[in-house]
Amino acid sequence: MALRTLNTHVILQNVGLLVMLLLLNISHSFASDYTEEAYSLLNWKASLQKDSGSILPSWTLYPINATNDSSHSEAKIGPCTWSGIHCNHARRVVGINLTHIGLKGMLQEFSFPMFPYLSYLDLSFNEFFGIIPPQIRNLSKLEYLDFSFNQLNGPIPIEVGQLSSLKHLILSTNYLSTNYLNGLIPVSLCNLTNLVTLYLWNNSLLGSIPPLIGNMNSLSNLDMSENYLSGVIPPSIGNLSTLRIFYLHHNKLFGSIPSEIANLKSLLYLALSTNRLNGRIPLYLGNLTNLVTLYLFRNSLSGFIPQNIGNLKSLLDLEFSSNHFSGVIPHSIGNLSSLQYLYLYNNEFSGSIPYEIGNLMNLVSLELNVNHFLGLIPISLRNLTSLVRVRLNRNHFSGDISNAFGIYPNLTFLDLSHNNLSGEISSNWGKCPQLGTLNFSFNNFIGSIPPKIEDSSQLYELDLSFNHIIGEIPIEFGKLNSLNKLILRGNKLSGHLPLELGSLTELEYLDLSTNRLSNSIPETLGYLLKLHYLNLSNNKFSLEVPTQIEKLDHLSELDFSHNFLRGEIPHQLCNLESLENLNLSHNKFSGLIPSCFEGMHSLSHIDLSYNELQGPIPNSTTFQDAGMEALQGNKGLCGNVKGFPSCTSSTLYKPSSRKKWVVIGLLVLGGFCVLFVVIAVFIILQRQKRDSQKQEIACVNTPQLLLVLSFEGKFVHEEIIRATNNFDSKYCIGEGAQGNVFKAELQSGDVIAVKKFHSPLSSEIVNQQEFLNEIKALTEIRHRNIVKFYGFCSHVRHSFVIYEYFERGSLAIILSNETTAKEFGWRMRINAIKNIADALSYLHHDCCPPIVHRDLSSKNILLDLEYIAHVSDFGTAKFLKTDSSNWSELVGTYGYVAPEFSYTMRVTEKCDVYSFGVLALEVIKGKNPRHFLSSIASPSSNMNISLHEMLDSRLPFPSLDIQEKLISMLEVAFLCKVENPESRPTMWRVCQMLCK
Repeated sequence: MALRTLNTHVILQNVGLLVMLLLLNISHSFASDYTEEAYSLLNWKASLQKDSGSILPSWTLYPINATNDSSHSEAKIGPCTWSGIHCNHARRVVGINLTHIGLKGMLQEFSFPMFPYLSYLDLSFNEFFGIIPPQIRNLSKLEYLDFSFNQLNGPIPIEVGQLSSLKHLILSTNYLSTNYLNGLIPVSLCNLTNLVTLYLWNNSLLGSIPPLIGNMNSLSNLDMSENYLSGVIPPSIGNLSTLRIFYLHHNKLFGSIPSEIANLKSLLYLALSTNRLNGRIPLYLGNLTNLVTLYLFRNSLSGFIPQNIGNLKSLLDLEFSSNHFSGVIPHSIGNLSSLQYLYLYNNEFSGSIPYEIGNLMNLVSLELNVNHFLGLIPISLRNLTSLVRVRLNRNHFSGDISNAFGIYPNLTFLDLSHNNLSGEISSNWGKCPQLGTLNFSFNNFIGSIPPKIEDSSQLYELDLSFNHIIGEIPIEFGKLNSLNKLILRGNKLSGHLPLELGSLTELEYLDLSTNRLSNSIPETLGYLLKLHYLNLSNNKFSLEVPTQIEKLDHLSELDFSHNFLRGEIPHQLCNLESLENLNLSHNKFSGLIPSCFEGMHSLSHIDLSYNELQGPIPNSTTFQDAGMEALQGNKGLCGNVKGFPSCTSSTLYKPSSRKKWVVIGLLVLGGFCVLFVVIAVFIILQRQKRDSQKQEIACVNTPQLLLVLSFEGKFVHEEIIRATNNFDSKYCIGEGAQGNVFKAELQSGDVIAVKKFHSPLSSEIVNQQEFLNEIKALTEIRHRNIVKFYGFCSHVRHSFVIYEYFERGSLAIILSNETTAKEFGWRMRINAIKNIADALSYLHHDCCPPIVHRDLSSKNILLDLEYIAHVSDFGTAKFLKTDSSNWSELVGTYGYVAPEFSYTMRVTEKCDVYSFGVLALEVIKGKNPRHFLSSIASPSSNMNISLHEMLDSRLPFPSLDIQEKLISMLEVAFLCKVENPESRPTMWRVCQMLCK
């Protein structure tokens, strides 16, 4: 019995020992794996850039407060205590969440195989770059993967399709400069049958949507928007019966909307906008009764809105704008009682607005503009008191609207312009306390301005132009403290201009032209310090121009034409440093034109015609550019403008005897200078006609000829040679086919640009001819957006021209540099495009004969410190002759040359128009557009291109007002580059369209 007890005791001891050994082995195994995970994470941390590695202070094997006498093993801690790391009960890493902490590095350094239990990985909103490594396939238990809002590029690896446990895959918005996640969507993703969320939006993914996407039948959230996906929407999409979010907007998808979408009964959000979809709205769309938003705008869809649209009673946002829809709005629209946003603008709808629209009591925004709606505006709109924004402009609505609208406490924007509305303007608009924009222009409203309209203290823009409004401007307008734009043009307003308008200190735009306003222009207008546009033309103002106008420092356009203003033109106008356009024509101004106009460098357009002015015309490019048309109709003007006599003693305006002789002396001296210029140009042109060999010999024996046109007579041939160290390459700032451009700093401190043409060979006269072409062009044209020419030199060893130096260099250089391109913002780019258009319009329409540039490209556009653009390089310019066919050899820069020029060799202004279209696209896109021009060959196809893909991604997405201007400019650019030259607008018309 004792022996049996002893044996039992021994057996139990042995079993206990075995269990202890087994537990020790298991513990050692777990500890080993646990340590390997820790070291893997530490190695990855070490690979991160230094400024981000310090963000993870808790990632260490030893606690920060460990004492020196602590044993090494006791002080060690593992990743389960680190920030962002989550472990299971066995202390294995199962989750990593490091979002929004500024990490920067590459994923290639992450040891994916070391984390077999990882089920959650979120590295979003950091700065990880490089590719997604294929080793990610080792995360076999991964259920959640989020790499969004980083800088990853390259394709999505096909190995992601092996993560069979994956439920959420989020790779949206990865970009670094112009590098995005790109390539095709891997077909292997269709194997992820457990996937609930797939977000790939805002990348550069190409190709079609995988046809087998319907295999992912667990999907609830699918967003592939803002990519470059093309092809059709695959029919298998109908298999995704649990889908709630379906976003494909801003791609290049085409074809019709597949009927299989009718199976998506759980769908809440559907966005197919900004693609190239065509066909009709399918009837089955009315079966998606859970829809909350429906976006189909900016496609090529056509046909009617189906009657069963009224079944979508959960709909909050319905946007069908910018398509080709026609027909009437169905009466069933009134069933959408939850609707807040209804956008049907820019279509071909007709008929009247259904009365049932008054049932949409929750409607916030109603935009039906740019259609063919007609008839009366229904009085049921009075019910929609939640309205904030209403646009019914550019339709054919008619009748009296006095009873159509009610009082809207939240209304901020109302545009009824360009219709046939009549009746008096209701005083109820003054009871809309939030109203900011009120536009009733181009209608048939009658009566006076209602006395209570000025009660809207938030009014920002008021446009009642081109109606039949009578009476005086209410003095209560002075209470509109927020008013920024006031346009009352084209009415029958009379009386004096109220002094109270001087209280509108926020006013920037004031147009009261084409009315019957009379008496004097009040001095109080000088208080409108933010004003940049002032037009009082076509009225009956008399007396003198108030001198307080000089305080309007921001004024860029001033038009007092067609009035009865008299007296001398006030010299205080010269203080308006920002003034660009000045029109004082058709008045009774007398005396001299102020000579201080010569110092107004910003002034580009002036019109003083049909006054009683006498004396010398100021000697400035503004007056020379304006020509006779801007000065005709005066009695005694003289000066250096074509069509006017020179200022001799008989034509000067009563000068003193001493001044008379000084002026005569200056005129004689000027005559000699002009004669010298003419003789010098004549000599050069005659030499050009000689045999090249004789020319070379003659030049060797003849001293160099330097013709100084301006620049204070300072520079001589030797100084230019000295300033460029005999045209040393270190002074070279540009290279071209015709010559190189050098920067030269003269002893006076002035900096100039010198274009040195390649030395002509005895058997090659082309370069010399190009040189003379540029001289001829530059000496005959003067415009603020064309490079200012200072002089030229013709020599046996070198020929060069000298012109103004521009600090920022060429447009091509600015756009090619990451830093300067970001500084070149949207407003600057818009102005630059307008500058170029103005210059070309001047060349084509204001020069006689017209001049075609023939080599308009970004390398020939120079920008100054204010980013004002100047057209340069006239070496290939051609003067069009009416009695000639204007044939020419092929010249120009590849990608900018009009297609007809390459096979007809006939030069017309439309060649420059085409180049301008390409250049405008380049300014907006940020790079030469030739790689995508083939896909936008016609204006009709351009409408389906997203603004997102047309803009320079290096700049932030523009505000709404800038978006509208850019869209308008894109439309003009596309019109300029159509293949048929006859269908392109003239540059004069282009300028008109860009100014709208």
